[in-house]
Amino acid sequence: MQTLTRGSVARASSSLGFKTGDWRLAHPIHRHSDAPCGVACPAGENPQAYLAKSADGDLRAAWETLVSANPIPAITGRVCPHPCESACNRGSYDEAIAIHSVERFLGDHAITEGWSYPLHAPAPDAPQIAIIGSGPAGLSAAYHLLKNDCKPTVFEAQGEAGGLLRSALAPYRLPRNVLDMELERLLGTGIAFEPGRRVGRDLHLDELRANFRAVFIAIGNARPREWSVDGAALGDLRSGIDLLKEWISIGALPAYRRVAIVGGGNTAIDLARVLKFSGTPEVHIITFQALPGPGIDPRDAMSATPRETRQAIEEGVVIHDHRGIARLISRGAAVVGVEMIHMREMERAAGKRELVSFEGTETVLNVDQVIPAVGQSVDPAGFETLLGTNARFIADAFGRLAEHGGIFVGGDAARSGGTVSGAIGDGRRAAIAIRSYVDGFDQPREALHSAIGFAELNVHYFDHKPRAEASIVAPANRSAEVEIEGTLSRESLNTEVRRCFSCGECMSCDNCWTLCPDNSVLKVQSTEDVGWRYVFDYDHCKGCGICAHECPVGFIAMVDEA
Repeated sequence: MQTLTRGSVARASSSLGFKTGDWRLAHPIHRHSDAPCGVACPAGENPQAYLAKSADGDLRAAWETLVSANPIPAITGRVCPHPCESACNRGSYDEAIAIHSVERFLGDHAITEGWSYPLHAPAPDAPQIAIIGSGPAGLSAAYHLLKNDCKPTVFEAQGEAGGLLRSALAPYRLPRNVLDMELERLLGTGIAFEPGRRVGRDLHLDELRANFRAVFIAIGNARPREWSVDGAALGDLRSGIDLLKEWISIGALPAYRRVAIVGGGNTAIDLARVLKFSGTPEVHIITFQALPGPGIDPRDAMSATPRETRQAIEEGVVIHDHRGIARLISRGAAVVGVEMIHMREMERAAGKRELVSFEGTETVLNVDQVIPAVGQSVDPAGFETLLGTNARFIADAFGRLAEHGGIFVGGDAARSGGTVSGAIGDGRRAAIAIRSYVDGFDQPREALHSAIGFAELNVHYFDHKPRAEASIVAPANRSAEVEIEGTLSRESLNTEVRRCFSCGECMSCDNCWTLCPDNSVLKVQSTEDVGWRYVFDYDHCKGCGICAHECPVGFIAMVDEA
């Protein structure tokens, strides 16, 4: 290298001969991190990716990104509790991104525009897979198997697809036309569908195992759990799930004056709201869990969707949280009240949690009916050899049943307190495992993801902006038959998606390029090779760390020199 003194006259480009990066102690790297919304999504969605594509104005690419994990976004955008929003880093700055509203908009827009799913027909000799049940887990498995070059056939005991989406979700949450259109489009992708085929009645598990390369069981847990108070039960006892199904099927409920529903899940909330809409003057919910809210331990909170719980209270439903029933009060064969007692789940030795009642806190509630909504179990008919004495199938994260090769399971049949999005995730993971199984490859393992935290972002580059809220029908004007929540306008959508922090993913803001004092951040013409728009010139980077400090999204990290 030529040596230049202070008195020398520098020739053009002579500074390039000095490797000023030789003396640095650390250097910047691009480090992709998972956004907390994606880590929290049970379905496996990457909201950051489809929010970014929506912000670029490419709604079709955004929808295709969304359905790469979840094939029914018009449904989940309405009924999912959206833990992604609870995890959203924006919530620590002002308000979380309205991810569920964006998901719903994209799902509805795809239906309106008639967009086709990004799928290719499987090969003629593709392995054939049997799926038992057409709820969200079964449909998700069928879709992802199709993506993985398999031929899925879905067997459904009822006459139509949907499972509990159709039989137990009221239209005010999920309008039937939305359900029908979304499922019709999905089944039209090449998924074979055979309704009216119940295992144990019309076909047998051994028959399916003989005729298909693998079997995925997604039959749900529609059998109500038995319920009593110290062995005492009502003579005319009806479960919450059965009453809800009856109302959806025939549009009528028994006439009550004062009702107590026992339970803290979505079935309890849905039935309570339907009863209020149907004219029942007093509807009470009794739950040992807590009302959701700030500072409430998630393990203690009601499992029902928080926004549904808030709406139920607006409509006049009375919730008695941290309460249980100590005694049924009857007059002859008729119930006239219940004795409630303060009750909550508490942590005992070795982290075990158990329900504890507090004597001396008893109060009497006058009611003319008690309805348990305390969960369901799997109907064992046709699956006795797999279930044994268990209330649910015991499977791993990919739906594999120990000692039953070729049989997989997911959804509510394998989990307690499941959600629609969780069932979709089960179906997606099972499809991956099934493809590996039929190919004779090693079975997949569950990946561990670590989300980027709020403290790792530089939020000084973001303005405070209010969250976009969809319209909602006023409590006095609500009914069980008309959807209560509306959708975002296109203008509101455009504003909302631009609120995303793009956690852990380059947003091409140019900060690193603009602020580097040594011009050691270079722009590239194409992102095909490296995946993003910038590269580092390590020959001249001095390791000052300005690029990492000023990166709004935590995409640049400083690492020590080797």
